[in-house]
Amino acid sequence: MGAIEDVYEDLDADVDLEKFREAVEAKVDQMGGLADEETAAMLVAHEVNDEEVNGIADIEPGMEEVKFIAKVIDVGELRTFERDDDEQPEGQVINVEVADETGSLRAAFWDERAEAVKNELEEGDVLRIKGRPKEGFNGIEVSVDDAEPDDDVEVDVAITDTYRVEDLSLGLSDVDLAGLVLDTESVRTFDRDDGSEGKVANLVLGDPTGKIRVTMWDERADRAEEIDPGTAVEVVDGYVRERDGSLELHVGDHGAVEEIDETIEYEPDRTPIDTVEMGQTVDLAGVVRSADPKRTFDRDDGSEGQVRNVRVQDDSGDIRVALWGEKADKEIAPGDEVALADVEIQDGWQDDLEASAGWQSTVTVLETGAIDADGEGANESASASSGADQTLGSFDDGGSDGAADASDADGGTAAGASASGDDESGGDAAVAAGGGAALADGEQTEFTGTVVQAGEPVVLDDGEETISVETDADVHLGQEVTARGELRDGRLDADDVF
Repeated sequence: MGAIEDVYEDLDADVDLEKFREAVEAKVDQMGGLADEETAAMLVAHEVNDEEVNGIADIEPGMEEVKFIAKVIDVGELRTFERDDDEQPEGQVINVEVADETGSLRAAFWDERAEAVKNELEEGDVLRIKGRPKEGFNGIEVSVDDAEPDDDVEVDVAITDTYRVEDLSLGLSDVDLAGLVLDTESVRTFDRDDGSEGKVANLVLGDPTGKIRVTMWDERADRAEEIDPGTAVEVVDGYVRERDGSLELHVGDHGAVEEIDETIEYEPDRTPIDTVEMGQTVDLAGVVRSADPKRTFDRDDGSEGQVRNVRVQDDSGDIRVALWGEKADKEIAPGDEVALADVEIQDGWQDDLEASAGWQSTVTVLETGAIDADGEGANESASASSGADQTLGSFDDGGSDGAADASDADGGTAAGASASGDDESGGDAAVAAGGGAALADGEQTEFTGTVVQAGEPVVLDDGEETISVETDADVHLGQEVTARGELRDGRLDADDVF
């Protein structure tokens, strides 16, 4: 075995021996006899190891040159353009979407290579690519210097026309994805460097595999205010980018968000409230026990912010949730079933933990009954069909002031939720301020409301007032019941619950 073969044996890269030998011979010629075969082989091996990456996910802007293997997912159109070059005034380019098990990116083939791609390359082909990576508009792009087909390598990537949320990866473009609108935001404007004004808006989509934040730009941004939560839509020709460590699906001039007549199911995740810990970002689901009024405040930069506190309960416990910004405007009332995605657990009022729903969070009002009777989570999927009954965003028009008036001056826990101040589960919950005061002790009364606490006591809310009920009846969160009995010490001692 010669020197070239010895170095090749230790090579940590997928390179054919003959190609390696040719590269060594070229290196010897390049150095004009200053290096023997062994030295040249070591230099080539060093270059190859530096260029070879384990997968697309390892490619970063700023690398001088990379080599990788990927499958062709989509071949774009051949485009021509004018250059400021007298020798070659007209240029050509084709963008090719390639992917491996770690991610995807756009590979740009120029001029003669673009012509060859147009005539020879097809979806599903596997290529060995060498090129120069850079940060492109839709993520990382590689300007291809060399590409060769390799029929002997299998790249386990499915080619699909329609994606699901779990299929998305950084760099994908030409993405079509159908989903259920979980949340929408208003349109925001900004100034570009060229002095023009841009627009951007967001919505959140869910499908059976997960959820994704969708960012719509300029003319497409207005769609966020035209589509209601609970609507089934399809994103057409989107592209995937990253923001703060999370993937987002973007829609620009060539994309669209269209309503569709399909049923799409989405099942929200849920972490039991009694298991959350400081600093976690979690998904919660439960029934709203109380809702405070919205409060405004002045930020350090002089702008005005707003926040609203609600208390949400599941079978394991309850927690106060701070709804910030536009989320404070959501129509949420006691008795509503809600899904809260990507909320951050923080240190709250009186050292109690609370959940913070900021710009990255999603707050969805579910159809009554979406959370099961035992409070064990949102096990029944939400779904929507354009033109049919919507199961998300069916907001209750009932008021929420009954519980809201009981909040402390600093936006603390509603008195109706924990009037005693020492029972965080609401076990001693009393009639909310402004609610049961009209009922006198000893009266026989009948009260119909939604179960917002299924423990001891049961707490009912009718949208205007909240009342505690002593009963052994088997009820569940979100159920509408009528309790009949005698009022004693602010509680209804029920003889009958139906």
